[in-house]
Amino acid sequence: MINSELSINIIDTNYDREAKLLEYRLLEYFLAVCEQLHFTKAAEKLGISQPTLSQQIRLLESRLGTSLFQRIGKRIFITEAGEILYKHSRNMFHELDQAQAAINEMRGMQRGRLRIGCSGNHLLTATIVSFHASYPGIELSVTELATEETKEGLLNNQLDLGVVFLPGEEEQLQRIPLYNERLQFVVSSKHPLAQSEAIGLRDLCELPLAMLPKKFYVRQMLDDCVHRAGLALKPALELSTLESLLQMARNNVRGAILPESYVKRIGDHSGIWSIPIQDPVPEKEVGIVLRKDMFMCKTTDTFIRQLSTDFI
Repeated sequence: MINSELSINIIDTNYDREAKLLEYRLLEYFLAVCEQLHFTKAAEKLGISQPTLSQQIRLLESRLGTSLFQRIGKRIFITEAGEILYKHSRNMFHELDQAQAAINEMRGMQRGRLRIGCSGNHLLTATIVSFHASYPGIELSVTELATEETKEGLLNNQLDLGVVFLPGEEEQLQRIPLYNERLQFVVSSKHPLAQSEAIGLRDLCELPLAMLPKKFYVRQMLDDCVHRAGLALKPALELSTLESLLQMARNNVRGAILPESYVKRIGDHSGIWSIPIQDPVPEKEVGIVLRKDMFMCKTTDTFIRQLSTDFI
């Protein structure tokens, strides 16, 4: 028979464990609201109801004795106390992920997950095929994002690595160069400029173009190049995927600005003609970015080595 003192200790231990699990869940809820800045969207992401989420956030605020969010009309803002908790919670979850990565390292590469943000899925296709064939138990999650979105995902512990147009030196990020990307003007084979060997930047600026929106680095590359030359672009269409731009060119709707790497990797070149841009050439280094404080597990290291080999 369990004596009363031992019974109390068991109850206390179980209560502490449940309390810690509750705190962990509350912090997960809190981070979701911080990332979405919208209770309904955060609740949908978490798979719970909006009233439940609101009640849990009030519970967390009650335990901390301070407001974490300021509600103004339909918009919410993170308070100063919320910013402090967000920073430390994000770091805590990052450390937990690093611990899991280290444990997976001990088990070998039979299981695990790798979350990647990239500036174009075409950059990773060959590597994904060969990596998955060798390590089918590793879950790969690849999301096409703008460079700034990938950086934010790394710092928020939502991504493990990125393959992007390399940003400037970052205190928290490590950079591994892969290759130098150039932009090309892609037109239909029926376009008057088809068969051209090159087009000058000044001539390009006289044409109505199909381009990515300004949040994408491909667009920023060309905008910066044009600005430095004292010229101005004439964007006629803005579309958010490289595939949609390619279709505009192929159907002779508008000539499109596309990365050279994408043009080289598309399987069907029928109906299009790619023209190098010159005087000057819009170009930028593409590479891998990851957090400097990230544990480099065997999964990540192997994927990076495979990717680097594919770009030699």
